[in-house]
Amino acid sequence: MNGRIALRHVSKVYGADPRTALLLLAQGADKQRVQAETGQHVGLYDVSLSIPAGGIYAIMGLSGSGKSTLVRHINRLVEPSAGQVLIDGEDVLGFGAARLRELRRRRISMVFQHFGLLPHRSVLDNVAFGRRVRGESRRQAQEAARGWLARVGLSGHEHDYPDQLSGGMRQRVGLARALASDTDILLMDEPFSALDPLLRDDLQTQLLALQAELGKTIVFITHDVEEAFRLGQRIALLRDGRLVQEGEPEAVRQAPVDDYVARFLARVNGGSVPRSTGSARG
Repeated sequence: MNGRIALRHVSKVYGADPRTALLLLAQGADKQRVQAETGQHVGLYDVSLSIPAGGIYAIMGLSGSGKSTLVRHINRLVEPSAGQVLIDGEDVLGFGAARLRELRRRRISMVFQHFGLLPHRSVLDNVAFGRRVRGESRRQAQEAARGWLARVGLSGHEHDYPDQLSGGMRQRVGLARALASDTDILLMDEPFSALDPLLRDDLQTQLLALQAELGKTIVFITHDVEEAFRLGQRIALLRDGRLVQEGEPEAVRQAPVDDYVARFLARVNGGSVPRSTGSARG
């Protein structure tokens, strides 16, 4: 499986005895049965994905589907119970503490759903933070931060603090901070879901424009099927910790693998449910 980022048979079980849970899953048990019999929670089971360089890869699913758990495996904020996570062919699970710090500082940045800003730092210092952490001078880091604040439409707010900003402005600060870090890979965990529809649409448009210029590798997590189809060059759908379907948006829209996917996709089909190519999965 080739790709800038590759997940190979990744599983995550939260609990004291993941091996027992994984054995039940291998025997065909679903996450509800595993939890009932073992008291453990299945975050992901046997997920394999190949995420190409230079595009937006959208991962969608309902609450509890495992999508946020999945994206946190890429920078090892979550450790898998089984499987491999590769970036440019290297298994990041083998990285020691020093290499993992470098991965997070120089190669991968992240935008969180609830902004993740530092409340006691100014907007300028929030955006400059990643560059300061990796050793740049205050002057250099702030110069880069000012440039990115201008790019996201926040010039003039450099000396404000997060609690002085609207939700949409705070999310722009989070986006500017991630871009200012100048990493090749950008992880975005439901970054626009807390915003009203007009602001969400504006930020989607801005992200697409920036991506057309910058060519980052972006992994975008969303529960909104319309957002996934608008942004993603490829999309993946998770359900109960399992990968249900993956592919180019139009191919997925035209040929959902089962009735669950068909119902999930109805919003991008004008409310009509496309015909599935298989039977529904429990």
